[in-house]
Amino acid sequence: MKKLLILGFLAFVVLVFFHFELGQYITLEYVKTQQQIIGQFYLENPALTLIAFFVLYVIITGASLPGAAVLTLASGAVFGLLTGLVLVSFASTLGASLAFLMSRYLFRDAVQSRFGSFLKSINDGIEKDGPFYLFAMRLVPAFPFFVINLVMGLTTLRLWTFFWVSQLGMFAGTVVYVNAGTQLAQIESASGIFSPGILISFLLLAILPFIGRKIVALITNRKALQGFDKPETFDTNLVVIGAGSAGLVTAYIAAAVKARVTLIEKHKMGGDCLNYGCVPSKAIIRSAKFMSHIARSREFGIGKASAEFDFAEVMERIQGIIRRIEPHDSIERYSGLGVDVVTGEARITSPWTVEVDGKTIRTPNIVVATGGQPFVPPIEGIDQVDYYTSDNLWDMRDKPGKLAVLGGGPIGSELTQAFARLGVEVTQVEMLPRILLREDPEVSELVRQKLTAEGVRVLTGHTAKRFIKRKGKDYLVAETENTEVEVEFDTLIVAVGRSPRTSGFGLEDIGVRLNPNRTIEVNEFLQTSIPTIYACGDVTGPYQFTHVAAHQAWYGSVNSLFGIVKRFKADYSVIPWATFVEPEIARVGLNESDATEQGIVYEVTRYGIDDLDRAIADSEAHGFVKVLTAPGKDRILGVTIVGEHAGDLIAEYVLAMRHGLGLNKILGTIHIYPTLAEANKYAAGEWKRAHVPERLLEWVARFHKWRRKS
Repeated sequence: MKKLLILGFLAFVVLVFFHFELGQYITLEYVKTQQQIIGQFYLENPALTLIAFFVLYVIITGASLPGAAVLTLASGAVFGLLTGLVLVSFASTLGASLAFLMSRYLFRDAVQSRFGSFLKSINDGIEKDGPFYLFAMRLVPAFPFFVINLVMGLTTLRLWTFFWVSQLGMFAGTVVYVNAGTQLAQIESASGIFSPGILISFLLLAILPFIGRKIVALITNRKALQGFDKPETFDTNLVVIGAGSAGLVTAYIAAAVKARVTLIEKHKMGGDCLNYGCVPSKAIIRSAKFMSHIARSREFGIGKASAEFDFAEVMERIQGIIRRIEPHDSIERYSGLGVDVVTGEARITSPWTVEVDGKTIRTPNIVVATGGQPFVPPIEGIDQVDYYTSDNLWDMRDKPGKLAVLGGGPIGSELTQAFARLGVEVTQVEMLPRILLREDPEVSELVRQKLTAEGVRVLTGHTAKRFIKRKGKDYLVAETENTEVEVEFDTLIVAVGRSPRTSGFGLEDIGVRLNPNRTIEVNEFLQTSIPTIYACGDVTGPYQFTHVAAHQAWYGSVNSLFGIVKRFKADYSVIPWATFVEPEIARVGLNESDATEQGIVYEVTRYGIDDLDRAIADSEAHGFVKVLTAPGKDRILGVTIVGEHAGDLIAEYVLAMRHGLGLNKILGTIHIYPTLAEANKYAAGEWKRAHVPERLLEWVARFHKWRRKS
């Protein structure tokens, strides 16, 4: 009842304010016209005027009504800088605290219980940085002050902390606004607008946010680096830890701009992609695809075809491909580019020092690019069976008899199909309702049907519970709908995802913050909580793709080397990826599931590749191009391509989205006939046909009819 009464009173105040248009009395125009009258009243009744203004200011800010900014300017015009500053400084903080208390008392419990997830980032900020988080919001407000007052009341922040931090954080802005008010009071004619005082006041208003950001950054950096001794000189401009995709590109860019860079790698140059991931997986997929074509020989007019192969030779081919690509990422190549490559285990000992095998390297900046590693879930009995991950899979030489693949994501699905095509009996186990959950349901279903047609046993909705041995055989026990299913296997591949490599090289010791999923927490510039340390690639996310790691590396390298002059925010607006199963899947931007989840309105244009001449000629007439566009416009929101060489075809849409080109531009581009790339043009044509100007065509028809009669 008390809450309802308070809420009713607030509603009454707001209603009266707007119904009687009281806001007209809190405008610069009104203050200007009444300035002499108010000034005279102030001279005759100073105490009463000050008290009335103070109470009015507290009411306006406490009730979150519009007009606080005008009152601040008016205080300078009426009371002068010093008096106005003291008056507004305390009135604004008191009013803000009142709004804070009302928000907390009336809404916090209900809002936290229902919308706690929306407040999580703010609560996390308060938990990590306490008062400084609020100070930063006050100094550089991401939202209007009245919004900050109300939102902070919904959090766990203490009232006293809110009061004194707000008093301190709003002081700089109050000084600028009150000073601007004193200058506005001096305007007597249009020429007064261009007086030095006025220009300086407005300049301060314009640059206050930038100054605030600099102050916040300075305080943050000093706080993060406190307790560490900075070296007087440095041995190198940049130390990069990890020689995978992110680390190699970072070092390459640094060397290209003539910086002295040290690259540290403890194991193999090229990282996971070359040695354990992208390269070997695509190599085995290619061999498996060759075998699938032999099995489909009748589709190509060849009555009978067969092939014999040695599984060990297939796996040796993979190693040969890795060796052939290795020189691209070798120590010799990067040394020739000017990179100082060091082999050994790195440990960060301070924000400016890295230790490698007992030797300390001093550097102004560090880039962590240590990548990820296969995640092995803690399933009962898994330590009692031999299993493969992407790290050791490529050492396999004996062909499995019965293979169990744990995981239905891209890696698990690619390996499942590849081994099945090489004649292995494969069972794929996925705990989620469908494989490839990030894709639209129809895409997941197409792949599932293809795997099933090729002899794979696909078990979705099956949660791996334990591994057991019985009579010398291994079994995976999975649960589905309260029923247990046993999967016999002699070989197990664990492909349930990857975890970041963030342990063992000193991050925690110097205070680098990690996210709940153990990735390194970075800001939009890829800078960690220690300002001299940056991170890029799988170790930080948000996408675990080789091409994204290389994309991030540019920002990590440039921001670490030139951040004191200019910094660049990492751009994730157009990120493509592909899953190399058959049918191949490529995506960029939104799919239908994403758009629906995010509440984004869209139109769908679909072109079936089964109608494409080149696809028919190649006996690959399957799949589709699906384009999401803004309603009534050709602006591309996202594209999904399913079919042969989808990963190559998507590039045209990536370019279009990156540079703001619509479907009309793609339709107006010449595509070679006959190629699979024509599918992109035909998809654009489908959109055009759905958006033909019917009224215009009616007039065109009449024009042609008139021409026939003339």
